[in-house]
Amino acid sequence: MTDLPDLAARSLGGSVIAANDEFFAEKENLIKVEPPTFRPHTFTPKGQEYDGWETRRRRGEPGQDWVVVRLGAPGLIRSVVVDTAFFVGNYPESCTVEATAVEGYPSPEELDDHPWVELVPLSPLQGNTANSFPVSTSQRFTHVRLTIHPDGGVARLRVHGEPLPDPRELADLPLDLVSLHNGGRTVTCSDSFFSPPNNMLQPGESRFMSDGWETARRRGEGNDWAVIRLAGAAVPKVVELSTLHYKGNAPYSITLRGSENPDDPDSWFPLLERAKVQPDTRHRFRLTGDRPMTHVRLDIHPDGGVARFRLWGRLTEDAATGLALSWFNLLPADQAVTVLTGDCGLTDQAAAELVAARPAARLPEELTMILG
Repeated sequence: MTDLPDLAARSLGGSVIAANDEFFAEKENLIKVEPPTFRPHTFTPKGQEYDGWETRRRRGEPGQDWVVVRLGAPGLIRSVVVDTAFFVGNYPESCTVEATAVEGYPSPEELDDHPWVELVPLSPLQGNTANSFPVSTSQRFTHVRLTIHPDGGVARLRVHGEPLPDPRELADLPLDLVSLHNGGRTVTCSDSFFSPPNNMLQPGESRFMSDGWETARRRGEGNDWAVIRLAGAAVPKVVELSTLHYKGNAPYSITLRGSENPDDPDSWFPLLERAKVQPDTRHRFRLTGDRPMTHVRLDIHPDGGVARFRLWGRLTEDAATGLALSWFNLLPADQAVTVLTGDCGLTDQAAAELVAARPAARLPEELTMILG
């Protein structure tokens, strides 16, 4: 599951919003995108500097330490990695991981009033190890809480899963159909020697060369490519492609095709004919046509690096409805009731009855009205 996006990553907008203790090393290190590092003999007034989150030694009463992370991309969590890299004599004995789903942007104190769902039961940890735990709970979450028992250090927390956007934020708007935030994801590619293609689907500008997708130098015939699943069936209208930071290693040109059945080689049709691109440059190309598609294939000729790839358009009506239905069915019950009583104005009893009847085959009429 670690090939799925890290929903907690700082690059996707994740944030460490609270911890009960961070005496030796700051909680924000947990969601850094880059792998943890270690520099020996780098002592601060508090001790050896570690690239992670580290709490003080517990004395007296037994207990545990905890940290809360707001996911940059709320969604379905498939696995959690508690990486104790370089923590050898000071890693926690065990951990638990929980998640919750909350409307809006709650403060850490407000989260105390919401129910938490156990994702990882009390489980032993190994030091200097990427401890991986599968998650079987099928609900959409917005926050996770890592608890370590009794204390110690964790280098990185990875929350791998499938982003599931809130349809209320997308209603009646064009959107980036390949954005990781919106549920886009690379499903296959020809090469990812230097860096993976999902990098080019991240939000924001590329920070440096390895923050995009870069292939090895190709020798011989052919070219490199990536197939990307869209957020849903859609008709794209604009392509944006950036080669920022790629100066001596940008592609010479690109092509783009679309398909509703990517496993059928004959189903692919052209969206953008061969277009030359420049190094270290943002490019924008308008598309014509009105054929819906669920996947696109970006070909770079012959090889090289792409910093960011955007594909702007609108979901088809059926795709938008399907996305909204999936979202409603996968909301934790507490949040689903809040949505129905708050946005839709239903009584507590009516909302509870609709939520108890899930999974719904059709979107409730009250939700259809507010989603347009």
